[in-house]
Amino acid sequence: MKYRIYVDEVGNPDLESSDNPNHRFLSLTGVIIELGYVRQVVQPELEALKSEFFNTHPDDPVILHRKEMFNRKKPFQVLRDAEVRERFDKRLLDLLGSWQFILVTVCIDKKLHCERYQTWRYDPYHYSMAVLLERYAFFLKRNNAVGDVMAESRGGKEDRRLKDSFYRLWTSGTEFINPDLFQEVLTSSQLALKTKANNIAGLQIADLVAHTSRKEILLGAGLITGSLTPFANRVAEIIQLKYDRVEGRVFGRKLLP
Repeated sequence: MKYRIYVDEVGNPDLESSDNPNHRFLSLTGVIIELGYVRQVVQPELEALKSEFFNTHPDDPVILHRKEMFNRKKPFQVLRDAEVRERFDKRLLDLLGSWQFILVTVCIDKKLHCERYQTWRYDPYHYSMAVLLERYAFFLKRNNAVGDVMAESRGGKEDRRLKDSFYRLWTSGTEFINPDLFQEVLTSSQLALKTKANNIAGLQIADLVAHTSRKEILLGAGLITGSLTPFANRVAEIIQLKYDRVEGRVFGRKLLP
């Protein structure tokens, strides 16, 4: 079987912004889905949802994006109607609950990272990606499967940073995984990058759950205050069941350092 992990980034890796509460945390969320299942189930059902509620067309597809949906910006202005929004939320939550995917989220506290490592600091993005890919590799090995990795293209230097980080892990491994294992279970030495316009179902799912996954991890650790919105709370209930588990232990959720 071949899987793909679709990766969404929340926050930025800049250590200079670590003291700013709004930029203190970086998270990478990976949604692991078997590729045949994406083609046969997830993509058609996601497109059917869009057709039901939004003015979507194959030549100009609507791309689900959490922030734009939350603010009811075009093409999501129909969600300003409370009755429509309630129906859409229920349909989306039902789909998220029914889809067969595995979730892994790695979140790093950059402020604590800076304080702990005064003389040597692991790049926060590379550190988080290493932990994410370790868990993905272990998942593939346990399931006698192979897979690849896809993230959203951000263009220019951002894409180069992502590709370089991935390639370093594939060729050099980590403290806990030697490169042989990565090269055994990962089918490509290159990170696949796609833009929003490519209408990738897995990247849209990752975008929809990443913010809530990060926030519930930080709330649980007491690193932020506040609470989840009612909708986000429902998403949190669903993703609790999606986190990768090994012998009953949650393996798909990690707070660094």
